[in-house]
Amino acid sequence: MNAPPHETLLVNGETRTLPAGSTVDDVVALVAPVRTGIAVALNGDVIPRSAWPATTLAAGDQLEVLTAAQGG
Repeated sequence: MNAPPHETLLVNGETRTLPAGSTVDDVVALVAPVRTGIAVALNGDVIPRSAWPATTLAAGDQLEVLTAAQGG
């Protein structure tokens, strides 16, 4: 029996192995329990929130999930 295919990519500078076909939305759900104030960049390009569910990740991609911080 074959294991399901996986992709290795960088998420916030850390290597992650995810199921093949994972989307930006899937990764955001893993790394950011609160989904407000989140911005995502894929390979240096900002991905609009409306595109997260349809943006599929591939091996070698670099994803940055950033949260807004308040301060002064």
